[in-house]
Amino acid sequence: MKKIRLGVIGTGLAWERLHYPAILELGDKYEIVALANRTKKDAEEFAKKINLDIKNTYSDYTEMLKRTDIDAVDILVPIEMNYVVSEDVANSGKNFICEKPMAPDMEQARKYLELSRKHNLKILIAENYRYNEENNKIKELVSSGRIGNVVYFIRNNITCFPCEMTKDTFAATEWRQHPDFSGGAFLDAALHDIASMRHIFGAVECVQAYGKPQKADFSPYLSVNSNILFKNGVTGYFTYFPSGMEPQRPLIGFRIFGTKGEIYLEEKNCGVINVAYNDGKSEQIKYTPGRGYYNELYNFYNAVNGTEQISVTPEMEYGDVKMVFDILNSVSTRQIVFVDEPQINKNIDYMNAYEATRPYIQ
Repeated sequence: MKKIRLGVIGTGLAWERLHYPAILELGDKYEIVALANRTKKDAEEFAKKINLDIKNTYSDYTEMLKRTDIDAVDILVPIEMNYVVSEDVANSGKNFICEKPMAPDMEQARKYLELSRKHNLKILIAENYRYNEENNKIKELVSSGRIGNVVYFIRNNITCFPCEMTKDTFAATEWRQHPDFSGGAFLDAALHDIASMRHIFGAVECVQAYGKPQKADFSPYLSVNSNILFKNGVTGYFTYFPSGMEPQRPLIGFRIFGTKGEIYLEEKNCGVINVAYNDGKSEQIKYTPGRGYYNELYNFYNAVNGTEQISVTPEMEYGDVKMVFDILNSVSTRQIVFVDEPQINKNIDYMNAYEATRPYIQ
């Protein structure tokens, strides 16, 4: 299979620290032929690092898209630009990868779906949590019934965005500190948690959420606390607290409780998934952190060459984005919001539920 000749739009931190290292690993599959960045000097500096002639750099990405020697495009721009740039790339007839989320609001997310259906192109949304080893291993543990039937989960994400604002981190970027889109860090970062939960448990019936408001631009809420009901009956609690710290170890992390045991992931970079069983046995399943970027770019390469399907399509990402805004809508209205199906009224058969769980009651 031939190399993909890649054009890049946006040569900032996400490109340098996330996608480019994966491209280096996939050096026999990708060739970087052009770079575009609104500050052309930054594109030129990166071109020099990789021995690419600076004549292949652009400040106007639409000029780059006119080239006929580009097989695919990697889009890494501020969130508010994702749909607009994706539309231009799609209209140029080139396959592309777009960093998550696909759009800054639901109107543009719906347009993105129309864009995807209109063009016969390979489009991958780079939601790396759906490609991470730990989430795929947990998904397999759940689907294979290793801890029996899943009853509920707890997912707790505490980070200190303000602590990172003055460091050499993603939080130091102006567009993240003062976002030009709704939801701020909840759309940008909590989206990952939501995507991974949907990846593991499937479609969501409804959510009910509450938030503690704050005046900081980077996030409208100091914390967001969500009760989630999945369509398969699994319930759980997701907390996102981007302005705090969790000094107590072990961290709450991600805990999944089943009728036969528990799955526990302390944090995404710990490298071990702990599984404890009700009979007293336990096991530790190792994984390599941060492999999502490599896996998504490998998936895209194979999809372009016709050997497999894209795992994270715009249609799949749409569900993740919609759930972000459904949670924010629930916070603002203090109402239950239905996510992957219209509002319905169900009669719950409590006797059947009791019979199903009675063997596990102490």
